[in-house]
Amino acid sequence: MKRLLSAALGLAALLATGSALAQLTVYEWDGFRGRSFTANQTTPNFAQHGFDHRASSAIVERGRWEVCERPGFDGRCVVLSPGQYPSLATMGMNDRISSVRRAPRQAAAYAPPPPPPAPPYRYYPRHGERLYTANVVAVRAVVGPPEQRCWVEQQQVATGQPNVPGAILGGILGGVLGHQIGSGTGQDVATAVGAVGGAAVGANVGRGSTYTQNVQKCAAVPGSAQPSYWDVTYVFRGREYRAQLTFPPGPTITVNGRGEPRV
Repeated sequence: MKRLLSAALGLAALLATGSALAQLTVYEWDGFRGRSFTANQTTPNFAQHGFDHRASSAIVERGRWEVCERPGFDGRCVVLSPGQYPSLATMGMNDRISSVRRAPRQAAAYAPPPPPPAPPYRYYPRHGERLYTANVVAVRAVVGPPEQRCWVEQQQVATGQPNVPGAILGGILGGVLGHQIGSGTGQDVATAVGAVGGAAVGANVGRGSTYTQNVQKCAAVPGSAQPSYWDVTYVFRGREYRAQLTFPPGPTITVNGRGEPRV
């Protein structure tokens, strides 16, 4: 009897430990950035933690979690297995999570949609087709489109009212100083820059207290240096053709009797 009781207690402790080890962390922005909130137990209302409808990405360290779009596990729910989810938008849950809990055993976990099928390859040789050689006259490597990169910067925000007379005086002084720099068009530009800068400095005179907040900024950056494809121009039987290849061609290209590539 004592052995059975000891085994039952051990199993209960193991189950309790497993439940305590379960962990889900949600983040305010895509890519696991911004503010975060970690749940180690059932959380029926994110509003109590200031994170209601704010999650955009998630990481499940342990366990399976059911995330729901309304408090009390109501509305649409999705089960997440251990792993990283850089964008909850792919499952239609971006900024929609309001409650989370350990997922029931019978609940099916979210499965990401399969990638779109690759376009069929058109340039394979056909049986019995006669092939020819065409001269390549131009090759252009095409890289991927620009990408958007985002980051977080700290920015000071003033709580007081701007000093309007100070801004006007600063703008006048800045314009005078700017007008003395450069000549011609450059002089006009310097005047404008001096006026704007002077106004900003003047407006800060007598400003109230400030506080710092995180601000997300984004910028477009060039795509990957690896070409997405090569745009090839070639001549066959006195006629010019173009094709998009996944590799750089040599001085010639193999074609069929209609001038279609066969590589």
